[in-house]
Amino acid sequence: MAVPESVPRPPADVGRYVSDVRRERYFAACDAVYALGATASAEQDVETSFGTTHVYRYDPADAAARDRTPVVLLHGAGSCSAMWYPNTRALSAVRPVYALDTPGDPGRSEQRAPIHQPEHAAQWLDETLAALGLDHVHLVGSSYGGWLALNQAHRKPERLASATLLDPGGLEKVGLRFFTWIFISLFATFAPRALRPRLAAWLDQPVLVVPELRAMVHASRSAFRIRRPAPLPLSDAELAGIRTPLYLVLGQRSLILHPQRQAERIPRLIPGARVEVVAGTGHGPQIDHAEKVNHLMLDFMESAGHDQPKTGERKS
Repeated sequence: MAVPESVPRPPADVGRYVSDVRRERYFAACDAVYALGATASAEQDVETSFGTTHVYRYDPADAAARDRTPVVLLHGAGSCSAMWYPNTRALSAVRPVYALDTPGDPGRSEQRAPIHQPEHAAQWLDETLAALGLDHVHLVGSSYGGWLALNQAHRKPERLASATLLDPGGLEKVGLRFFTWIFISLFATFAPRALRPRLAAWLDQPVLVVPELRAMVHASRSAFRIRRPAPLPLSDAELAGIRTPLYLVLGQRSLILHPQRQAERIPRLIPGARVEVVAGTGHGPQIDHAEKVNHLMLDFMESAGHDQPKTGERKS
């Protein structure tokens, strides 16, 4: 009897699905969330040194807007690009939008090597943008994606027209209060339906009142294992070297950082940086106040400079 070949286990710091069945169940839940936002014009996979990155593209209906500097979206930890459903329609009405599934998180990307080291994260994103033919982009990141965007502005800013950070990691060490909120929020998803609106308001947690999001979170929890440490914050000296136009959008009740502290610190360290503290929200301002934050982001992108072509030579 032939002995079946053993399947090599992935490296300890590479995320993975626990089974094909649970992966497909999660994808079905994600597709229900994607359906709440704009319909993607196209999907594609691009190869990098760290694995395959899955990308959703959203094209403006206006042909002239398709030549504007595009927006690239980086989602938070434990999620995928479906989380941008409140934003894709408004953003793609004005500019092309590319939403990436970050390798190492549940999504349709396939990770082969870890990217949590700052230099590797910057290389992965630079390779992804290069493979998409993008040499000038407005980068937008939420939470862990905010750290990725901030890290890119520090380490490989050449392709960036601007960086918008939505309640990001990378500015302070993530404390116990944030992880406690994550745990309580997850526990609250099992609460009776009648209680969820009150819990959602108390926790600043829209997952509880959007059935499709709640289903996606549950499916993700059982399907995927994240294998990376939390990123370390950038130092004052590292932040002071950033020259990319930067926009920091924080929830007034953020638990990942101290909004007023960062509202004072970031403009002092980074010349020209803007900070907006959004009232009535915590860690998800782009979900809780989507219309307002979409407007703020687009206004900032307009102010960041003249548009450049998506590919090839830049305008003079």
